[in-house]
Amino acid sequence: MNFIVVTIFPEMLNPFWEHGIVRRAIQQNKICVSALNLRDFTEDRHRTTDDRPYGGGCGMVLKPEPLAGAIRAAKKLAPAAKTVLLSPQGRVFDQGMAREFSFFEGLVLVCGRYEGMDERICNDFIDFEISIGDYILTGGELAAMVIMDAVTRLIPGTLGGVDSAQMDSFSSGLLEHAHYTRPRNFEGAEVPEVLLSGNHKEIEKWRFETSLIRSFLKRPDLFKKKPLSRQEIDTLKKWCRDIEEIIHAQSLRGPDALSGGQ
Repeated sequence: MNFIVVTIFPEMLNPFWEHGIVRRAIQQNKICVSALNLRDFTEDRHRTTDDRPYGGGCGMVLKPEPLAGAIRAAKKLAPAAKTVLLSPQGRVFDQGMAREFSFFEGLVLVCGRYEGMDERICNDFIDFEISIGDYILTGGELAAMVIMDAVTRLIPGTLGGVDSAQMDSFSSGLLEHAHYTRPRNFEGAEVPEVLLSGNHKEIEKWRFETSLIRSFLKRPDLFKKKPLSRQEIDTLKKWCRDIEEIIHAQSLRGPDALSGGQ
């Protein structure tokens, strides 16, 4: 995978590339990384990358000439790479998109700044317009790092465990199961006994159910997007029956039982 970042602040990327899984992926030649300074593709002595918007208004707009030059240079370095514009107006980045990107030969990540860039670049030079969330950053560099991190860890061999990426939250469409480590007792809170049992079948069942529980409590919206497996549907139906029994038992206690006597 070849990552090329187009930015007016290339020095922002160096600390990101020098740490953690990304650094290891670079050392193992799993990924190649580089940054193109947008100012190197300007033609005036002031190295101007932005100008005032036609029609008036506040802020500045990135000029088309240096952007076009930088993107063309990036495509020469990685002809098969897809060009991604980091923009709050793009599709919201998610795990499915990260997985899709991980199969590409390369990504040219174009970092927006100011009020945005000349629309002619968006129309003619960009394959994907991507946002990392419904909020505004001062530039696309942080978004580029997010995408590189999320995509890199899906490339085979970049993580310590063979199945690590497949077990992550959102890889199955739901949140990951709960995790525990030593000590067994932390300030009175015990590790669930099933995890100490050595019974791998029961441990997998517990992990499956905690994944469902955590997803339902923290991100119920995920159930509307994910095609549920038969096991997931059967488990949810069982919970529904259990809840109905609890409600039924409460209703037998009298008319004020469910309202707390109010």
